[in-house]
Amino acid sequence: MEEPDAARPPSRLVRLLSALFYGTCSFLIVLVNKALLTTYGFPSPIVLGIGQMATTIMILYVSKLNKIIHFPDFDKKIPGKLFPLPLLYVGNHISGLSSTSKLSLPMFTVLRKFTIPLTLLLEAIILGKQYSLNIVLSVLVIVLGAFIAAGSDLAFNLEGYIFVFLNDIFTAANGVYTKQKMDPKELGKYGVLFYNACFMIIPTVIISVSTGDFQQATEFSHWKNVLFIIQFLLSCLLGFLLMYSTVLCSYYNSALTTAVVGAIKNVSVAYIGMLVGGDYIFSLLNFIGLNICMAGGLRYSFLTLNSQLKPKQPMDEESIPLDMKS
Repeated sequence: MEEPDAARPPSRLVRLLSALFYGTCSFLIVLVNKALLTTYGFPSPIVLGIGQMATTIMILYVSKLNKIIHFPDFDKKIPGKLFPLPLLYVGNHISGLSSTSKLSLPMFTVLRKFTIPLTLLLEAIILGKQYSLNIVLSVLVIVLGAFIAAGSDLAFNLEGYIFVFLNDIFTAANGVYTKQKMDPKELGKYGVLFYNACFMIIPTVIISVSTGDFQQATEFSHWKNVLFIIQFLLSCLLGFLLMYSTVLCSYYNSALTTAVVGAIKNVSVAYIGMLVGGDYIFSLLNFIGLNICMAGGLRYSFLTLNSQLKPKQPMDEESIPLDMKS
């Protein structure tokens, strides 16, 4: 059986560990990608995404051959079961890598906060979930802080803002639909990961070649630099781990919890970016906006986690964890 724990609710420890795993992977890949795309000036985020997809396919296929994991063999029904995940998957990859290269780390992490209200909205529409007024207010605080910080951004980059807002939309939709598609009786979490990567790697390669992106990558001057190659391979591995940890966190928790963990992670990334990123331009209003945004994120996280830790009382709707509402 692929999902031995599917018949019973996951323990709190499993939920916590899956969330910590996602947060750690998400934190590390932002730093590594920032070094590749900004410090080294690697010109092709699409090729980097292709490397991450290829790594995902290879690791999952080898694991399946060695009976470490299981997911269904391909059949003609699988594309229909997955749709629209492959499109959201590649859109999330490309927009995320592109926005990382065009924005400072603090501004990137602030604007990524818009994933949270989008996730709330899509879970309400697609999954029929409802949330308390306190959580909605916390989300509004996050958005307010993001607007304040972005409005005073001294290094305004319209293209970067467009890419990061697209990334927010793709991330929110991908998280909600992933939660919907991970039925253990259908594809399961490993099948979702594997077939997403398989369906989108060839079209992505075609796009990369036709736009000249692939040629720019092959002509890049640092391919003989050992440190660059190590970081490129590390990014490919972290890309797989991020995709796996995202699915794992959504599987054991929810798309909402995954977005919350991302917000917590962004606290660390934003402040580290101020100290070591080298591309943060200080502004008092920007700094205030960052702190408002982070405060809202932490309050939102506290409310969500606190609601999950309450004991179940079937007659009281408010006592039911958010992840269990439907």
